[in-house]
Amino acid sequence: MPEVLDWGPSAFHKRANSFLFNRMGKKVKKEAEPPPKDVFDPLTVESKKVATVVLMLNSPEEEILAKACEAIYRFALKGEENKATLLELGAVEPLTKLLTHEDKIVRRNATMIFGILASNNDVKKLLRELDVVNSVIARLAPEEEVVIHEFASLCLANMSVEYTSKVQIFEQGGLEPLIRLLSSPDPDVKKNSIECIYNLVQDFRCRATLQELNAIPPILDLLKSEYPIIQLLALKTLGVITNDKASRAMLRENQGVDQLIKILETKELNDLHIEALSVVANCIEDMDTMVLIQQTGGLKKLLSFAENSTIPEIQKNAARAIAKAAYDPENRKLFHELEVEKCLVSLLGSENDGTKIAASQAISAMCENSGSKEFFNNQGIPQLIQLLKSDSEEVREAAALALANLTTCNPANAKAAAEGDGIDALINTLSSKRDGAIANAATVLTNMAMQEPLRLGIQSHDVMHALLSPLHSANTIVQSKAALTVAATACDAEARTELRNAGGLEPLVELLRSKNEEVRRNASWAVMVCAGDEPMAVELCRLGALEILEEINVSVSRKNKFSEAAYNKLLNNYLSLKYSQTGYLSSSNIISDGFYDYGRINPGTKLLPLKDLCLQEPSDQRAILLINSRSSDVSPPPSTEDKSSDVGYGRSISSSSSLRRASKEKTNFHFSAGFGSPTEEKSEPTSGRNTAVSKSTTKEKGSSNKEGEIKTFPDEGKQFIASWPTLTDWLAKGSSTKGRKC
Repeated sequence: MPEVLDWGPSAFHKRANSFLFNRMGKKVKKEAEPPPKDVFDPLTVESKKVATVVLMLNSPEEEILAKACEAIYRFALKGEENKATLLELGAVEPLTKLLTHEDKIVRRNATMIFGILASNNDVKKLLRELDVVNSVIARLAPEEEVVIHEFASLCLANMSVEYTSKVQIFEQGGLEPLIRLLSSPDPDVKKNSIECIYNLVQDFRCRATLQELNAIPPILDLLKSEYPIIQLLALKTLGVITNDKASRAMLRENQGVDQLIKILETKELNDLHIEALSVVANCIEDMDTMVLIQQTGGLKKLLSFAENSTIPEIQKNAARAIAKAAYDPENRKLFHELEVEKCLVSLLGSENDGTKIAASQAISAMCENSGSKEFFNNQGIPQLIQLLKSDSEEVREAAALALANLTTCNPANAKAAAEGDGIDALINTLSSKRDGAIANAATVLTNMAMQEPLRLGIQSHDVMHALLSPLHSANTIVQSKAALTVAATACDAEARTELRNAGGLEPLVELLRSKNEEVRRNASWAVMVCAGDEPMAVELCRLGALEILEEINVSVSRKNKFSEAAYNKLLNNYLSLKYSQTGYLSSSNIISDGFYDYGRINPGTKLLPLKDLCLQEPSDQRAILLINSRSSDVSPPPSTEDKSSDVGYGRSISSSSSLRRASKEKTNFHFSAGFGSPTEEKSEPTSGRNTAVSKSTTKEKGSSNKEGEIKTFPDEGKQFIASWPTLTDWLAKGSSTKGRKC
């Protein structure tokens, strides 16, 4: 019968004593019970290879997983090379599965690893492909540990740097838990969360959602943090979201302006002044916020920063804020009283390009004040002209904008800009890579060209060639300003000829087809100016300007006063075309040598120039009548045509020396009243133009007129013209009635 052991308390102690001590009172080893036969004996392994630990990530044992993750975390902390090694060994894929593991220690350790690994670009790319963002966002749940919150938010902050990850975080609802974590007691969680939010709000959709989630109050609370990095990130985030009007209103309603002013007034927080000024500059765009800043003395504080700070970024942001505030008339008046102009001129000499740009923009805004405009006449314009020669395209654009505003409706400033060697710098700016710089430079040149001496100076700098590129621009603002500059500078024949020789008429005519109203108007204006003499009018008509203008003027919505004026100017300076198109010339039209009567042309038919008509073979159409009163030193050689041609035969251009004999002193012929077309009596449909010739004679009712004399005779309420007794009769009276081919 087996022995029955007593396991009561007293018996247990007695038996334990017999195991632990022998009769000599010495301690002996306790005998362990043998493990069950179906259980694997514990194995302690010391691994020195990371690849071995990576293999352990696939283990089903929680303890091994936890220890493997812990070892990998320490390995990844040591540097970027180790992160790349883990990626090559394939550690990322099994780790993503551990993010949702049931064991909280395994889950925590895996999250910590991803917080570190996500700073590696290749790892970020793989994480996007594996779509682990949702699993990381799930780790931001309130029930998770603070450590998990810290590293999950760190992972998202690292991933949110790239646009694709931003979209994933936003679309999978990551913004709301991040905003909630801004109130976490842990500063690391706050820092990572606000950093991630800052990256996300670069996208406009995130900014809109941020307003809906009422994120402004918790962000403002971070300004009170004892950690500068958290305050800085909060200000940067506010600097982005206050670009939206609704966010500015929320900031004002939550007393955010007061907090910003307090930061600016605290010298110990000077490391935050740059970003605080940036937020204030945005808030000034909101009228109510600007009034609040003005009431709290914020405008004077801005001027103080611009004048006294030696930090370029602070100067830049202060100048930006001044520029935005100066769009309000009351603020401009206040700034002028505080002599802000002196401060802005001094900032133009800064070594920082951003400060120069901000100061130029502030000067542009202050130009609305007449007193400021006068001040910048002697101080400011020379410095701005120097900035036009800067290597920075942005600086040149801002300087050109300031000069454009300074010279608009101010001849004194335009003259000062020209005297300050500004013409050459402005013309060089027309070849800038930035459309804004080109448009502003063209505006300044237009303002200068209003004064004739300055216009002559501009023309001497080969401005027509410089305008070719702007005329070909795809930007409508540049097109409009360039066309306006052409209209301002092409006021004399020499400048127009230079424009034509440079090839500027073709792009100018093309601008007439623009769908932009301002471009169309200014192009019409330029065409009207360029059509100031016959050669230019002929060339513009050859390029199709007349047809385009005619089409524009038919449209009620597209026509303008300049398009109508340009159309009339083209016809009035190309009288041969006008006479062929309309059949009459007005009392103000004066014909001169070179005028020719081709006959009435049908709508849509182009009038060929004389040199092309001379090349045509004779035909059965009536002669083309040419006015030519100049003496000829060389008699024409005899030809077979002289023997057979007459007035009604051959497509010849007729003239006669009798015209010269009749009136040597007269080279112009003035058509008074309406000069009727010779095509009124009859026309022949066999050609593209009418061929009938007027048959009126010099013998009319009333006193007889001399050759070349213009008289009118009443006849039953109508007026008739007795100019050259009609060209046909004049040809018949001449010493030779035979047409002479040109």
